[in-house]
Amino acid sequence: RGGGGAMEAASKGGFVLGNLAEVVERVLGFLPTKALLRAACVCRLWRECARRILRVRQHVAWVSALEPGPAESHALVRALARELEKVHVLPQTVLYIADAETFSGHEECHEQKKARKRNSKETAIALEKLLPKRCQVLGLVTPGIVVTPMGSSSYQPQEIEEGEAGFALLFPKIDGVKIHTFHFSKDSKNRVFDESKFAEAGLKNNPDLRVVLLFGYNSWKSGATRFLHQIVNPLNEKSIILAGGQVESFTSLTSENNSAQPGDACGVVGLAFSGPQIQSATVLLDQDVADERTAEAAMQRLKAANIPERNTIGFMFACVGRGYRHYKTKRNMEADTFRKFFPNVPLFGFFGHGEIGCDRIVTGNFVLRECNDIKDDLLHGYTTVMTLIHLGSAK
Repeated sequence: RGGGGAMEAASKGGFVLGNLAEVVERVLGFLPTKALLRAACVCRLWRECARRILRVRQHVAWVSALEPGPAESHALVRALARELEKVHVLPQTVLYIADAETFSGHEECHEQKKARKRNSKETAIALEKLLPKRCQVLGLVTPGIVVTPMGSSSYQPQEIEEGEAGFALLFPKIDGVKIHTFHFSKDSKNRVFDESKFAEAGLKNNPDLRVVLLFGYNSWKSGATRFLHQIVNPLNEKSIILAGGQVESFTSLTSENNSAQPGDACGVVGLAFSGPQIQSATVLLDQDVADERTAEAAMQRLKAANIPERNTIGFMFACVGRGYRHYKTKRNMEADTFRKFFPNVPLFGFFGHGEIGCDRIVTGNFVLRECNDIKDDLLHGYTTVMTLIHLGSAK
């Protein structure tokens, strides 16, 4: 009887898990995405339940790397391989940023008394292989990293100006939001930029365009600054947030419409965020912001935009000349000040070679500065750009 009872209970359990969608969906809802996708292969019912679960997982997730990895791999590769098993979203777009020194293998490893043997291309390929094949991936390397540790959006963000670090932002499919990667490379033959490429990238004739994150690479090349102006100027509208900076290089750019980076070229890569529900704001911390009081004044301007904190990401794009050197050896000043005003918004970004942005917010057409016909000055040096992007009310 005992054996028969167990078999009967198992039979009933099998019936429930094979026929009652509400129960199946409840149980499968506890699984991280990779395990959920494996479960979706069991039967048609489980597949339909898994699809419904994934459709409502619309919060941005991230993977952070704050500790050095083994000599043969970057810490971000190791962290992503481990943490993707636990992530509860299916990435559609990924932005990863890692420190240029150790990502590319230039750092001397004092413990082993030899240089780390890494190749940036191989590291980028290793990262891309960990991600879903169909997702867009934009990867950058920069002199320093700004990152919020994994686990909670309220964790204290860290400014890591030296040492091995990185992060990967994982954007799922979000109702009402479109995110596109783009790449414009300087053409030595044509001095005039072909603006038809803007339309292809969703940067022109797009009334729902709200935010453009721009990253210039090989900025030391002849003509790089002029080319950046050609990209930035047509986008310098009051209803669009522009933010970003000059990076060391970009290492990954995967999408159907983008080709590989020419080794000696300069250009611009980025992400375009479109959708009527998106709200965004950005402020510029100029050279005069040099202590806690003036940094807080800048954050108060950002706070005045009244951007909702839920389902919002913060970005910090700072000059390599700022950080603890600028604030007279006080470390983490700007990230700490951001956390004081935005306790529940995760912060990400980098220290780079030039900044893009100004004081501007987009909630409708309201702007922090008076609206006039004069274009904002968007290219800066020795500054920090702080940006908020709200992706709407997530399910």
